[in-house]
Amino acid sequence: MNQSPDLDLELSESEMHLYSRQILLDGWDIDAQEKLKFSNVLIVGCGGIGCASAELLARAGVGQITVVDADTVEISNLQRQMAFTENDLGFYKAEILAKRLRQINPHVQINSIVAKLDISNAEALIAPQDAVLDGCDNFSTRYLVNAVCKQFNVPLISASAIGFQGQLFMVEGDSACYECLFPEEQQANESLRCADSGVLATTPNVMASLQAHHALLFLGLNAFPLRQKLLLWDGLSMKQRVLSFNHDENCPVCQAR
Repeated sequence: MNQSPDLDLELSESEMHLYSRQILLDGWDIDAQEKLKFSNVLIVGCGGIGCASAELLARAGVGQITVVDADTVEISNLQRQMAFTENDLGFYKAEILAKRLRQINPHVQINSIVAKLDISNAEALIAPQDAVLDGCDNFSTRYLVNAVCKQFNVPLISASAIGFQGQLFMVEGDSACYECLFPEEQQANESLRCADSGVLATTPNVMASLQAHHALLFLGLNAFPLRQKLLLWDGLSMKQRVLSFNHDENCPVCQAR
């Protein structure tokens, strides 16, 4: 893990109390909790998925969380983006979310970046991370995050939500990637966003919980159940499926490594 020099090497008494219900778990001990403390995570997008994922990771004790988003809070966001209230309208999402996370857990270091993740800053933001959680709502950013994560061998846990449905998968090491699963030339329709197609309030929060849960398994236990697997969640039928996927031999991202 990329340890911050400002963090104590051991859990404090206050942290032990705060995380006691996790430390009591079979299969999760102080070592796992300390791994979280020394983990750096980048959360791309402070929307419905990013808000909830960030809050769960902060509550669980991930030591350093960076949130990046260029947008301001709008009234339509309040239906599903639980970090925000009417008092936050017009303010930058990344800054408001960071403020809330600091209030929730003073033991974690929170960084907010008010910017769109793009080619100018992606490498600097992604390269130092232990994991990247992508919850953005546009394809161009998703493909860029995937490519840079593969370039620097940074694990990526990607979640999406639209309507009543969600998807989740992990890219790690030499696994197949987002481009293998969804070739870019077939996914260029940016109208497939919740802003244009709608989303039930609960859908992104369900996917965020699953994304954060997977991140904790990976960071604390080095487990990756969705590596090279796609989880599909249907909120109407309440059914969930997990499908394996393979490398695309023509994938430009995997071939470039």
